[in-house]
Amino acid sequence: MKFILNIWRQKGPAEKGRFVTYEAQDVSPDMSFLEMLDVVNQQLTLKGEEPVAFEYDCREGICGSCSLVINGMPHGPERGITACQLYMRRFSDGATITIEPWRARAFPIIKDLVVDRGALDRVMQAGGYISVHTGGAVDGNVLLIGKDRAEIAMDAASCIGCGACVAACKNASAMLFVAAKVSHLASLPQGEPERSRRAKAMVAAMDREGFGTCGNQYECEAVCPKSISVRFIAMLNREFLKATVAEPGPQAERPSDPHAESH
Repeated sequence: MKFILNIWRQKGPAEKGRFVTYEAQDVSPDMSFLEMLDVVNQQLTLKGEEPVAFEYDCREGICGSCSLVINGMPHGPERGITACQLYMRRFSDGATITIEPWRARAFPIIKDLVVDRGALDRVMQAGGYISVHTGGAVDGNVLLIGKDRAEIAMDAASCIGCGACVAACKNASAMLFVAAKVSHLASLPQGEPERSRRAKAMVAAMDREGFGTCGNQYECEAVCPKSISVRFIAMLNREFLKATVAEPGPQAERPSDPHAESH
């Protein structure tokens, strides 16, 4: 198989970027998308050209580092997978493929297809933690948690923080990410000590980082590699409202999505 690749090239945050066209030849249909890029970079290196910078880590759909917008879709045209799980047999032989980085003010471009997603880490630092005693782990049977509640917590905890929801949203909103993290901890007894301030703190951090407001159009759920449901945005709004009523203060601002309760 062979493909025409329109790849975004940008030397640094302050540089002007542009699309550069490359031809990928002798591509096996069983190659993953990242393996195909490896082949292209090998060819560029042999020609003395600078390879394309892109991010990856596990290549197993776990870390979410492979943050690529492929033909306008974060992580590519398949649902429920990351870019490293996308195989070239999904594309027609000879097809033209456009590859871009995440596009969001909160995700400044570092180089080529690599962006700085540290904003998500700072949102987590604002409230995505629990109070625990040091020492050995508590036995799992000590805290009894109902099956329904455990499943809700597990569904929310499956978020890998890749930022695809931000890249898909026309407003570059991080509401689905924040909602998953808040809902995960709010569903478990271990999350109770910080519960009254967690939603306010994380929403405030999200706003400080420059993420936009939720458009309530479900693009985030459609591209999420772990299929996180937008129902968690409604849970975030409830947590935010309860926290604001319980402890009004300077952080008690309106959440980014006033309509998500309708999900």
